[in-house]
Amino acid sequence: MLVFCCMALPAQQSDQPDLPAPPAARAPDKHMFGVLANYRTADPTQPFRALKPREKFTIALHDSFDPPGYFIAAWYTGIYHLQNTNPEFGQGFKSYLHRYATTYADQMLGNFMTEGAMPSLLHEDPRYYRRAHGSIPVRAAWAVSRILVTRTDRNTYEFNYSEFLGNSLSAGIANAYYPRNRAWGDNLNRLGTQLLSDSISNCLKEFWPDLKHALHLGPWRKNTQGHS
Repeated sequence: MLVFCCMALPAQQSDQPDLPAPPAARAPDKHMFGVLANYRTADPTQPFRALKPREKFTIALHDSFDPPGYFIAAWYTGIYHLQNTNPEFGQGFKSYLHRYATTYADQMLGNFMTEGAMPSLLHEDPRYYRRAHGSIPVRAAWAVSRILVTRTDRNTYEFNYSEFLGNSLSAGIANAYYPRNRAWGDNLNRLGTQLLSDSISNCLKEFWPDLKHALHLGPWRKNTQGHS
């Protein structure tokens, strides 16, 4: 009889509202702003796994021959052309193509050296691991510091030899197609440009998901339309 009465009683309703499940971590976009290659950002949905050399070179391959990269190189080349950088190249369409070839070669060499060759030889991880929490200055400092510190294939941290040696080698190789810019100062200038470019790239990788969320882009649009 007692069992029957208990079964007949209505279930008590909880006073606590149903809370939505926390969103699962999303795999990083392959392009930021739809154009900037983002193959180096580590996938937060996956546990750490050391990349094989073939996978490191695949990242470099994607970053070097990603279709939007052709247009980005063209835009930078236009700036160099207007500024008459490397005046020995001259002006005119043929000279623009000459500058485009050297600009693209700089970009490709830097990618293959810092993302493929050096990480494979030195057993370093070329991927960028977002901090994703903390204040903007702290996260920006983290992003820039990844130029100096990197993760290894053993999941430890060490000085980012791949970044400095790879970019130094690519700057040296560039002497072959910059015949009048082979001095130490010219090589250091190219190295500095690559390091600055990679620092900015890390900052974009760090903050792109937040910016995308703020602009209600992509999959976040569905979650934010009802709260705007």
